[in-house]
Amino acid sequence: MYPDTDLHIAGAWTKGSGSETMPVLNPANGETLGRLAVATRDDLDRALDAARQGFSEWRTVSAFARGKVMRKAAELLRERVDDIARIMTLEQGKPLAESRIETLAAADVIDWFAEEGRRAYGRVIPARAEGVMQMVLREPIGPVAAFTPWNFPINQAVRKISAALCTGCSVILKGPEDTPASCAALIKAFLDAGVPGDVLSLVFGDPAAISSYLIPHPVIAKISFTGSTAVGKELAALAGRHMKRVTMELGGHAPALVFDDADVGEAVKVLGANKFRNAGQVCVAPTRFLVQDSVFDEFRDRFVAHAEGIAVGDGMVDGTGMGPLIHGRRLEAMESLCADAIGRGAKLETGGSRIGNRGNFFAPTVLTDVPLDARIMNEEPFGPVALIQRFSEDEAALEEANRLPYGLAAYAWTRSAARATKVAARVQSGMLGINHHGLALPETPFGGVKDSGYGSEGGSEAIEGYLTTKFVSQAGL
Repeated sequence: MYPDTDLHIAGAWTKGSGSETMPVLNPANGETLGRLAVATRDDLDRALDAARQGFSEWRTVSAFARGKVMRKAAELLRERVDDIARIMTLEQGKPLAESRIETLAAADVIDWFAEEGRRAYGRVIPARAEGVMQMVLREPIGPVAAFTPWNFPINQAVRKISAALCTGCSVILKGPEDTPASCAALIKAFLDAGVPGDVLSLVFGDPAAISSYLIPHPVIAKISFTGSTAVGKELAALAGRHMKRVTMELGGHAPALVFDDADVGEAVKVLGANKFRNAGQVCVAPTRFLVQDSVFDEFRDRFVAHAEGIAVGDGMVDGTGMGPLIHGRRLEAMESLCADAIGRGAKLETGGSRIGNRGNFFAPTVLTDVPLDARIMNEEPFGPVALIQRFSEDEAALEEANRLPYGLAAYAWTRSAARATKVAARVQSGMLGINHHGLALPETPFGGVKDSGYGSEGGSEAIEGYLTTKFVSQAGL
């Protein structure tokens, strides 16, 4: 059921030239699923040569024709969704239903970018002098190095690949070592649809070694990274030293403001589902729940009941609502963060510990009265832990929402138009959902501010990072 995963370089699926492999583990039981090929420096050089050649060819293909190829890739993903979802759940752990949703959502992303690439228009600027033509041309920036994480092995990669391909760029994707096979299935769909082999490469290996070689390399013109803020800052600094265009989608610590006029039942339903989706391993997951005094007890009690009602288990089993964390390091992080918070005075309402001794299962957890100096109130937990805090005045909630250097996503629940307007104006976040989730659709911007990065991976803004602007002023013909 689970394939070994090779590299894809210059139109061929291949082992690494050094023959090194890595095991891929099932997070639900710790067993080895298969092996993963590891790229050497020679493999990266071959991928760079392919990207250079692929760019020279792909940029000359019309945007209309590129779009047709991409639409075919989307259809192939839909046809293969059952097989891909099984692979994803085995290696990543999320419930099978979530893996299906991710795969089908990726097909929608491809479709949207296929059409957006056809509309990357230039313009004509009226000239001051007779006989002069002033044109603005939009051109692909060049070969792209993209780095994607394990939590959404298809949906993180598909945004970068689709934005690059629709604008005429070639791509070297450094995929996630924890979840390689579902990512490789995405690459295969693009290739089977007709993307030339030189245009799209897939490599795996030591992330630091690969990034430190690809980013400064003169072939690479653009870098796109999704991951932690700490690593993102290092890669952005490296790219800056070499004047490379960068998109950074980094960590978050999303506040969710629940005011006293909110529909508490609906808020718990939506926020609870999005807190524990993918075992909380989601960059836009609500984490700090700021709840006004008069509805605090109701919200807390309903949220605890929601958490305790989640069936935790193997994602391949029917009825599982939340799967395991990706590896043992995440378990240790959850235990450490919860112990620190409780040691500083936080109240454990439910959960707080691992489940069983096989696999990486951690109970859906709710903490209240967490002091601001607790690590979990300042570090992104990236796990199934909700922090419910009380506030009295609106201003206090807004101040807490903006306290951290993160600014990826935020949420608010209120029936007041005035409050909704104030939240939209005051909360420092790249994305804000008011009275629903509403984030991450292909046609909407996806990105953060402050330490959560810059640039967008959705909406019409997403293709801007893959295009250069050329001004042509022509006279005398």
